[in-house]
Amino acid sequence: MELIAYLRPGWAPLIRPAPATRPWMDATPESFAYRCLPLNIANAHGWEVLSPCGFEATWNGGADPGAVTITVDPDAPAQSHPVSLFGQGVITFHMEAIFRTPPGWNLWVGGSPNRQKDGVAPLTGVIETDWSPFTFTMNWRFTRAGCRVRFEAGEAVAFLFPVQRGVLEGFAPTFVALDADPETARRFEAWSAARDAFHDQMQRAPPKSPSERWQKHYYRGVTVDGEALAADHQSKLRLRPFDRAAAPHLPEVPSDDSSLPAPAVRDSRDAEIAALRLALAKREWLLETVERQRDLVPGGARIERRAGLSPDEFLQRYYAPARPVILTGELEAWPALSRWTPDYLKQAVGAAEIEYQGGRSSNPQFEIEKDAHRRTGRFDAFIESIREPGNDAYMTAYNARANRAALAPLAADMGALDKYLVGDEIDPTGMLWIGPAGTKTSLHHDLTNNFIAQLVGRKQIKVAPASEVGRLYNHTHVFSEIADLDDPAVSAARHPRLVGMRVYDVLLQPGEVLFLPAGWWHQVKALDFSVTATYTNFRWPNRAYETYPGPNGSAF
Repeated sequence: MELIAYLRPGWAPLIRPAPATRPWMDATPESFAYRCLPLNIANAHGWEVLSPCGFEATWNGGADPGAVTITVDPDAPAQSHPVSLFGQGVITFHMEAIFRTPPGWNLWVGGSPNRQKDGVAPLTGVIETDWSPFTFTMNWRFTRAGCRVRFEAGEAVAFLFPVQRGVLEGFAPTFVALDADPETARRFEAWSAARDAFHDQMQRAPPKSPSERWQKHYYRGVTVDGEALAADHQSKLRLRPFDRAAAPHLPEVPSDDSSLPAPAVRDSRDAEIAALRLALAKREWLLETVERQRDLVPGGARIERRAGLSPDEFLQRYYAPARPVILTGELEAWPALSRWTPDYLKQAVGAAEIEYQGGRSSNPQFEIEKDAHRRTGRFDAFIESIREPGNDAYMTAYNARANRAALAPLAADMGALDKYLVGDEIDPTGMLWIGPAGTKTSLHHDLTNNFIAQLVGRKQIKVAPASEVGRLYNHTHVFSEIADLDDPAVSAARHPRLVGMRVYDVLLQPGEVLFLPAGWWHQVKALDFSVTATYTNFRWPNRAYETYPGPNGSAF
């Protein structure tokens, strides 16, 4: 009979006859575990599929697919990566083959017998592979939250063997008294007495030779009288490897586990890490619970626009509870709103040397690598370079310190938000952002509370609560690995943790001020030629950066 694995171009499954050995059995004194023939036969009772890559995975206890985080070792082909598809703490491996068994035969697919893995367990399925034209998946499920598991490249992740369909249903299970079969009863009694005598001997005078420290009747397939009752008794399985003649491109597969690293021993540090992961999962649960509670309050599920807000009400309703709000009417008297065209700014600042961000459009990591994009030049030339839409040149808050003197003439066109801010004689213009339509700021959060005052043009801002940090793939400092939530490449399939995330869309108009608390995620796109001033010099404490668990800094 044949067991066929059909391969498409690019498929390269790692399959081998399962070895009878197990590392834990090797480690038993005198390898005594191998004296148990049923273990040996079960170990080798099929074929193993090996993981093509090494990876680590964790589960935060949630039910959605994003609750599982998988980190694959470098250089592993994307198609070989395990994924989280089904939720419920499940890791999924795609089997790169369509298996075909003879008519009437299924494949039993599960984990390798007698291979234990802490924190995760294999799921098992039976598949009608005599007709199915489909591939299938092998799945493992975490047994507890907050646990980190590792699979090595070349480690067995699936075990399969054929089983005949319908045979089980042909059995008629029944209970019968042992006396009904006198020969079986006699043989059992003889074996039981011999075993008791053997154990007594082991207690009184243990044999020196390891081979004499165990009874071998079952292993040899005989009764205690030496009678062989089954002509086809097996003490070893020798399964054939898959014939590679039609698939010479397949890599060589190790015959056993000798090439794998020794299993890691869990110590107190592992326990501490598991406890920390659980604590983080609970913290995310608490943040989400608090956010749902806020939704119960009128206006709690949106970012309000408020006019004439007193300092006390701003403090009590927004600053202290860390809730964003858009202030309207606070900039009405500022001449900048009506005067600041590109030509006016060019004339006001002239040829003063300024610093800005340049060459951004050629680097997707322009925010993270902003030091590499520092440029200097004349302000009037900079203005000419940003008359057309684009994301290449942009003066940002990161350049504010270098531009204080050059931009000082603009302070005369700006007022003061002294209802909410303390005076800043060193930097009266705040931190100015000047750029064309199309400038972008990647998805991130800040380490301080911020006022974002829109003076010229409109900005589209996507805002997500700080409580969504667990969904936003925070991979470097304050940045998400997702630069733009509107990018067509961002999808639930590739970024499953985004599913269900709260996002507020804000169209910030000239004359409006957005209060954005520390930790709130946001991405920004200018819809027109734009000038924005940002401020952090509030009348109330604004030092979240001091206790941030990472490098200090702020970005907008």
